[in-house]
Amino acid sequence: MSLVGPWLNDLGNKKRKVKYASAEAKKRDLELQAEWNKLKASIDKTAKVIQPRSLTRPFPKLGPPPGRETRFIPSLDTGAGVGAKKENPVYTGDKVLGVSIVHKSCLQPVFSETEAKDFASMRR
Repeated sequence: MSLVGPWLNDLGNKKRKVKYASAEAKKRDLELQAEWNKLKASIDKTAKVIQPRSLTRPFPKLGPPPGRETRFIPSLDTGAGVGAKKENPVYTGDKVLGVSIVHKSCLQPVFSETEAKDFASMRR
């Protein structure tokens, strides 16, 4: 119901005339309304606004509690220096002749010349 327009809302948005149960209820309600309006008018609009307590006091210092101060702990120095780039792996054997693309992006190793000819003659 939240995605439909206000025409399907069953709560309504018009103020309707108040119907009282009795004359006493109407009299009491009108007296309360008059008293409330009088109270609102008596409030001084220029009165100082009281700030919430959390905004008036200073923030506490953050840190470890007393008696538990953290001492300086140096990092471990192994003397190896910074991380060096790893060398790229290179095939040094003699079994694989190369790599062929058989279907789209399917890479397969080629071990003999007959396999290379077969892969080359396949329909793509």
